[in-house]
Amino acid sequence: MAEKNKILIVDDDENIAELIALYLTKECFDTAQAHDGNEALKKFKEYNPDLVLLDIMLPGIDGYQVCREIRNASDTPVIMLSAKGETFDKVLGLEMGADDYIMKPFDPKEMVARVKAVLRRFSRSGNPKPAEDENVISFNGLKINITNYTVTFNDAHVDMTPKEIELFHYLASHPNHVFTREQLLSELWGYDYLGDTRTVDVHIKRLREKFAGSEGWEIATVCGVGYKFEVH
Repeated sequence: MAEKNKILIVDDDENIAELIALYLTKECFDTAQAHDGNEALKKFKEYNPDLVLLDIMLPGIDGYQVCREIRNASDTPVIMLSAKGETFDKVLGLEMGADDYIMKPFDPKEMVARVKAVLRRFSRSGNPKPAEDENVISFNGLKINITNYTVTFNDAHVDMTPKEIELFHYLASHPNHVFTREQLLSELWGYDYLGDTRTVDVHIKRLREKFAGSEGWEIATVCGVGYKFEVH
């Protein structure tokens, strides 16, 4: 029997947490719950989840800080939950390293689908298969390995979220090819992703910050169109 994926549900509303757990359990996930920020960080260490569903508004340490602490210690996928719908909240969550964002109230079936989609995009297999050529990109001190989700730059490991790696690998796999924000959203977040194109801008900004000083290549903006991995 295949091992169940473990989902940590963090929400201060116990009724919502129970409802989420019910739907995930029906889909054969194993679940644990935490109802404030401090408990969430403790449970994260003890439970070692495959994915975290994280509410933003929490007693004590809020969801943004919890996400930051998780991201500092692990690349475990995080989906943020919030009743707030302002762009600012979405962008801040992504800046903290979240992999997806779901607004409350949400359709439980959509929530389950988003969990499955994020888990598909990021496998935590302890025995990754040897990388195939098309899964590893090397160029001028840069190496992106999408098989085991690692990136090195000038022989130094670069900490990146799974989504940053996927976006970086996709762009670098098509040097000098221009992609619109909509194309990148559809390809990497899925056609049914409810976020907006600002999501792509946030991830591009983070990539540029991490690879300042690169030689021979850059992530270039094509005004009025989108982005490309430009090779000089």
